[in-house]
Amino acid sequence: MLDKQLVYDVLTAALATGGDLAEIFMENTASDNINLTNGQVEKAIWGIEYGLGLRVIFGTNCVYAYTNNTSRESLLQLAKDSAAAVKAQIKGDAPHNSVIMLDKTERLKFADKVIIPPEKVGKKAIVEALHIGANAAKEYDPLVTQTTGTYAHRDQNVFIANSNGLWAEDRRVSTRVSITAVASIGNEKQTGSEGPGAKGGFENIENTDMKQLGVNAAITAVTMIKAQQCQGGTMPVIIGNGFGGVLFHEACGHSLEATSVAKGASEFGADPTGKQPGFYNRIGEQIADPCVNAIDDGTLEGEWGSLNIDDEGGKPRRNVLIENGVLKSYLVDYLGGLKMNMPSTGSGRRQNYKYAPTSRMNNTYILPGEHSLDDIIANTEKGLFAKKMGGGSVNPATGEFNFSVREGYMIENGKITEPVRGATLIGKGGQVLKNIDMVGNDFDYGPGICGSQSGGVPTNCGQPAVRVKEMIVGGAK
Repeated sequence: MLDKQLVYDVLTAALATGGDLAEIFMENTASDNINLTNGQVEKAIWGIEYGLGLRVIFGTNCVYAYTNNTSRESLLQLAKDSAAAVKAQIKGDAPHNSVIMLDKTERLKFADKVIIPPEKVGKKAIVEALHIGANAAKEYDPLVTQTTGTYAHRDQNVFIANSNGLWAEDRRVSTRVSITAVASIGNEKQTGSEGPGAKGGFENIENTDMKQLGVNAAITAVTMIKAQQCQGGTMPVIIGNGFGGVLFHEACGHSLEATSVAKGASEFGADPTGKQPGFYNRIGEQIADPCVNAIDDGTLEGEWGSLNIDDEGGKPRRNVLIENGVLKSYLVDYLGGLKMNMPSTGSGRRQNYKYAPTSRMNNTYILPGEHSLDDIIANTEKGLFAKKMGGGSVNPATGEFNFSVREGYMIENGKITEPVRGATLIGKGGQVLKNIDMVGNDFDYGPGICGSQSGGVPTNCGQPAVRVKEMIVGGAK
């Protein structure tokens, strides 16, 4: 996207006042979003996002600036302004670091496998696919009063270079579709939604059973509108597979990111005794039941959260977070690694050029165990089956969370009985990990968009069904 001489000049100017590393992140992204409400196209948006972000790291601090004007004059001025900001924060004179530049033949270049590129797909084909899903949801039951179909794709071309000699280019294409159904009885409304997503083009939609997608969304909405209010209390909870992994993602995964860990603002990166402030390395400690094995892997081909290179130009990898209940790794970006004295794990991510990168998850999941879902239910005398999870909130420093259950059922005498709505799961991530006592073999993924310090990025949650032997369930009194 930029010629070699301009890259060299910008990086050199950015280091003129003593920075340790200068980095360019540039992108040209085309995105398409189509929204269908009650069978009518309500919104169709196509847009381009273009710009460059410049980061200068000095010590364990950084200056970040960005622009969408990539002329030589503009970029050199951005570099000079960034260098001035660095100088204002460094006491005394600092050495001027040199810039290492790779030859063009040594550039790293990757690209997603795309069978049907977004630009080859007409709007008519997209709308027809959405109609199939939405109509199936509407026709499932008269109680379904509203349907929504959404299509989104993102075609992101990135260029990353830094003063240590990195020069990388990549094309990232992802596609997602979702069907939402709303069921109503009087003033009461309940929602069901299904939204698969993957790397690649329109072939992902062609390979999706849109009719079944709509039916599944309607089943959740209709079942929950007829359900009784959940009675709260402390009880065993079975969390369903796929997007059920959002609880681990939010309540535990964020607490393993250097974003929180490096500051000691994480239950898994702080001294449990409270005697030592800041980062406290807990790798090697037993933080979960031995049946828990958790992974974050950015290398899985075609998966929603996968990358060829992270947003610092590093290679993603399979990071074993928890093995047999023992903490094995954190998720570390370059700057977080400087603060923690650890190498990057290929986890530096950002929403776009307007954000500095930080440590983020990719495809985060609990590995399957030995039990079937039927076995887990049969071994639960009384409790809650949280078949589908909704949204929630978490405090990474303490691990305290609160999540809604989108579709839930009571378990009595080892059998699923009545559906219940209004259930919430309340607890602490560390305690949940220790209370998982059964892990299923019905593994699946559930894609989402994770929001954090560096914006919203595509991430996959995954797990088989797991049982938490004791958990606070919020509901009706």
